[in-house]
Amino acid sequence: MNPKRRLSLAVAFATVGLMVPAVGVAQAAPAAITLWTHNGGNATELADVNLTVKDFNASQSKYKVIVKAFPQASYNDAVAAAAASNNLPCIVDSDAPNIPAWVYAGYLSPLTLPASLTKPFVSAVKGIINGKLYSIGTYNAAVGLFTTKTILADLGLRTPTIANPWTLAEFNDAMSKAKASGKFDYALELGNNNSGEWWPYFYSTFLQSFGGDLINRAGYKTAEGSLNGKAAVAWGNWWQGLFANGLSPKNETDDQHNNGFVTGKFAFAWDGAWDAPNFLKTFGTDLVILPPPNLGTHPVIGGGSWEWAITHTCSSSAGANAWLAYALQTKYLIKFANDLGNMPVTPAAAAASPFFGPGKPFEPLQDFSAQLVTLRPPTPAYPILAKVFENAARAIKDGGDVQNTLDGAVDTINTVLKSNNFYKTK
Repeated sequence: MNPKRRLSLAVAFATVGLMVPAVGVAQAAPAAITLWTHNGGNATELADVNLTVKDFNASQSKYKVIVKAFPQASYNDAVAAAAASNNLPCIVDSDAPNIPAWVYAGYLSPLTLPASLTKPFVSAVKGIINGKLYSIGTYNAAVGLFTTKTILADLGLRTPTIANPWTLAEFNDAMSKAKASGKFDYALELGNNNSGEWWPYFYSTFLQSFGGDLINRAGYKTAEGSLNGKAAVAWGNWWQGLFANGLSPKNETDDQHNNGFVTGKFAFAWDGAWDAPNFLKTFGTDLVILPPPNLGTHPVIGGGSWEWAITHTCSSSAGANAWLAYALQTKYLIKFANDLGNMPVTPAAAAASPFFGPGKPFEPLQDFSAQLVTLRPPTPAYPILAKVFENAARAIKDGGDVQNTLDGAVDTINTVLKSNNFYKTK
């Protein structure tokens, strides 16, 4: 054989030999990104989360998001346990007021989303700590006082507005007239069958309207005077009177909360936007959504809801941010708002909503959110503030001495603040 031919064949075989393994190399598997969410008990919200994940996973091959859902009651404990064992997932959701505590504890990393994407979102759903964005939500929440035009007319009550809300005297008069009418089991449905964040979100707004607060926001170093001063005691006496005078059930049942207003057993319901679609279905155009009363200083509702964040231990932070950017598309924001009865968080989503916006059924809730919100105290101490407030409000509801209960709450909070060096930046 010609030596040159032999050499060329050898080169050819060597080339083929190099190429064969390349043909058989499998494509790299997508990086797994674990997502934890609190909505294991909310089939509708979980389905919407799963939809964004399914669509994202199908849209590219570099990452694969895997969802793990927890019941809300056990979710925060699961995150804390995972942090303690250095086993946090990549993506977590958090109730907005807990974001400062999670940042302080070192759970989270700042998001790397483009500013052009996040700028249209309302401020209440953006967790900005020390100028950095750590979380963002796909929906917002609001609370209102629900009743009907018929009830207002029958009881001879004026319809309050944001500009001219009911005063404390007017609110008390409305509740007394509802009870005295004999048409209702109770005047006011408050949802005290719920626990946890429900209490500060729904009820600390009354305290703030009286002029008190969970903590002194000038420095966040003490609750003295804010939670046990004259305004706070006035709130406590009023709060206790709602139950002592039979205006609202002391121990509300799940059935009362879920069905009491729509079945006519309550004249008024202090409730969230998520229940508004059911109320609208029941009452139609007779439904009216009233602003909170001015109990002393100004009318108040809470703001902010569950938001998405990325943990500091995430090994695929680029992929986690990519999923979040994908989930913030307007089509998903609209779906979250429509399915859950919560408020859209961008102008584009609001414009597409059949419920929120000018001339739409739940426009008042959007107005309340824009004009009446006092956010829960943005401090790493918030989780303890929330728990102490719930315990105090429950004790007062059940007949405890108002001043002594609030003084004890302040002592507990101040002890925790001091023992944590007032949560100064580490």
